[in-house]
Amino acid sequence: MKRRTSYFIVCAVLLAVVFAADLVLGSAGLGLEELFSTDVGRDILFSFRLPKALVAMVCGAALAVCGLQMQTLFRNPLADPYILGVSSGAGLGVALYLMGTSLLGSSKSMLVNSLGSAGAALAGALLVTLLLLYVSGRVKGSLTLLVFGVMIGFIASAMVNLLQYASNAHSLKAYVLWTMGSFAALDGIQITVLFVLVALGLVLAVWNIKDLNALLPGEEYAAAVGLNIKRIRTRILISTTLLSGAVTAFCGPVGFLGIAVPHIARFIFRNADHRVLLPSSALLGAVLTVFADTLSELPGTGSVIPINTVAALLGIPVIIAILLRRA
Repeated sequence: MKRRTSYFIVCAVLLAVVFAADLVLGSAGLGLEELFSTDVGRDILFSFRLPKALVAMVCGAALAVCGLQMQTLFRNPLADPYILGVSSGAGLGVALYLMGTSLLGSSKSMLVNSLGSAGAALAGALLVTLLLLYVSGRVKGSLTLLVFGVMIGFIASAMVNLLQYASNAHSLKAYVLWTMGSFAALDGIQITVLFVLVALGLVLAVWNIKDLNALLPGEEYAAAVGLNIKRIRTRILISTTLLSGAVTAFCGPVGFLGIAVPHIARFIFRNADHRVLLPSSALLGAVLTVFADTLSELPGTGSVIPINTVAALLGIPVIIAILLRRA
């Protein structure tokens, strides 16, 4: 218990350190004195860097908790937050918003413009979720649900490819930039909606802890002790959709961290109990994502590396280690 508590304290300290680094380091190349004493520096700090760091922290926790639930539900160490096609549905919504109207030769309506890419992504994610909930109530095993989700992802990707093939260069570039992921450029309303959706998903995930522990030996065992598997599956699905759908809608499809972080938490805490794994995954997810956001900005260069590139460089070695360990 003391060792576990010390690990949580160390992770919290690491989060504070990387969060502070994300605030003071950036592509603008401002020193500490300029950052706090000049109007330009304070504007960059409080209007850009602080919201971006907060968004990165919340999104990291959301992706890690989402990945943990997916890996437990499907008993698959490589399951990630986007395995059920929710991200692909969000991507299709954004593709239709950015490229679909230009193909029709008409300008976007006032309603469409007010929703933006985030609204289109949420609509796409919601549609996929409704399909998954319908299928979840009709199938017995989670494997069938997994295959159905993967197929939805393939269909959505195929439709996006068609839109990309026929789209103009401007719309295509806008979509490609969205797929690279970013924690910046969110206004106050968008940040509020993101935080509310993630909070709802995390609360539901905490509610799922007991059921997630019951699923560790398998669905057959859970059913044998009297648990309603379909109901559990539905709650987990709603939680993961809220978490991954919100992150994808507002920040793009940030990959790899959702797979890697739960395994890092298992390795550090040496515990399969979700009462330990869920908070530790959330904390480590926040640490790694804020760290990735810090690395994405090259100090003093004015250049920013796409967050998906940095996330891949951090997450892929962990995934390779998992595969080698199980080989």
